[in-house]
Amino acid sequence: MENKTFKAMVVTETAEKTFTRAITTRSIEDLPAGEVLIKVAYSSLNYKDALSATGNKGVTRNYPHTPGIDTAGVVAESQSDMFKPGEEVIVTSYDLGMNTSGGFAEYVRVPADWVVKLPAGLTMKEAMIYGTAGFTAGMSVNALIHMVKPDHGEVLVTGASGGVGSVAVSILTKLGYSVVAVGGIVEEKAYLTGIGAREVISREDAADTSGKPVLKARWAGVIDTVGGDILATAIKSTKYNGSVTCCGNAASPDLPLSVFPFILRNVRLLGIDSQNCPMALRTRIWEKLAGEWRLDGLADISSEITLEDLDNRIQLMLQGKNKGRTVVRVNA
Repeated sequence: MENKTFKAMVVTETAEKTFTRAITTRSIEDLPAGEVLIKVAYSSLNYKDALSATGNKGVTRNYPHTPGIDTAGVVAESQSDMFKPGEEVIVTSYDLGMNTSGGFAEYVRVPADWVVKLPAGLTMKEAMIYGTAGFTAGMSVNALIHMVKPDHGEVLVTGASGGVGSVAVSILTKLGYSVVAVGGIVEEKAYLTGIGAREVISREDAADTSGKPVLKARWAGVIDTVGGDILATAIKSTKYNGSVTCCGNAASPDLPLSVFPFILRNVRLLGIDSQNCPMALRTRIWEKLAGEWRLDGLADISSEITLEDLDNRIQLMLQGKNKGRTVVRVNA
């Protein structure tokens, strides 16, 4: 492809620890090496994107940089036999949007082994309503349902109004589980019950500070997205032989906990890593999201914005005020 220009969000370090972001023009030749050039149709906004967009060096080491860990689009050029121009594809995880120029742009170029063909049953927009958050929710559900069945009892979902949590609530409800969600009682209860939660409990009630090594057993299973005291409390409240998945640390990376829930109740803690998920499992989860787990109400857990709207929405996400999934229309 000729060295055409395109729009992208670019985050620039203007002085030490001072960052600005703007929608500007980039060139195809400035993109990193890779076998597949993709014309982006949609991206989505994740917490990791918000961190990258504000100069978090734990996510992105070098600036200027274009965030966006999710992309769905059409192959424009391919040096790989696995993909042909015109095919609709998805890229999530790996290094996209972290230190590799990401999806908040009209074009990305990536290694072929990062790319997944869009599964039948999903549009590109729907794939980005799921995005990394929905994929992580799918991984969490996939891990949990092998251990916990609907008739075992209630399943707790923490951070339930966020991207991972809201998709997890919706999938578990579709699969027949009785879901209790952790969220804001006043501002989020209607939303969470609307997507399937049977009950909503407050964040304060979900975080026990008594210091007790175990608590009254209630949960057959837990999908945790926040870490910290809420995760510790959930583990201490999980019933015998229950399972807890863990995929995030928005509340805290610390886990104030003893070994007693594990050795007295046989509780299992299952770590979830979507970034380096093997391609075979990655493809299988996407097929489930497009098929038997497909959510009819995807629009109900999402909102659509443009590149120009990103700046404001990033601020809302950092303030914990962004609800559900945010899809970024780039080239639709």
